[in-house]
Amino acid sequence: MPRRFAGNAQDLVQAERDVRARVGEQELDFAAMAAVSNIYRAANAVRNQLEQQVLSAEDLSWAAFTVLFVLWIWGDQQTRHLAAEAGVTKGTLTGVLKTLEKRGLARRRGHEEDGRLVLVSLEPRGQDVIERLFPAFNRGETLVSASLTPREKDQLASLLRKIIRTVEDDLPPAAADGQGTGG
Repeated sequence: MPRRFAGNAQDLVQAERDVRARVGEQELDFAAMAAVSNIYRAANAVRNQLEQQVLSAEDLSWAAFTVLFVLWIWGDQQTRHLAAEAGVTKGTLTGVLKTLEKRGLARRRGHEEDGRLVLVSLEPRGQDVIERLFPAFNRGETLVSASLTPREKDQLASLLRKIIRTVEDDLPPAAADGQGTGG
């Protein structure tokens, strides 16, 4: 079976038409559906591309790279803040940190003033890795966005920030965390 949502631009447009034909009688916001599904598909395509073409050289997952990046930019972090900044659950962060610690890239330690809290630090070896890897990662970002003009890149970033703010700031917690209201 062809991968309609993973094909070329013409396949994607046809897939959207197929969805509209199947559920067209229902009162649905097709523009919202197309926007959100394309955000999802684009994010996955970019993530896969950068993991395969850049991060695999250091045997890093997207989450591990993001954790290293956050620690590199903002310094030591409490685990709860690090998970939020990296966009992962605390459970996922635990696994990522275990791997990063085993490789000597990051370190967990108890908070000096509040023993209940755990701080994560970037180890010198982790700093070397992120400083070496980040330029290659940015070249990958440049490649995947090469079909956009600088103005389009700025517009896209601005529009995506609006969506992020809507999800993170405006939606009620049950809707934002995917739990819904049940039924």
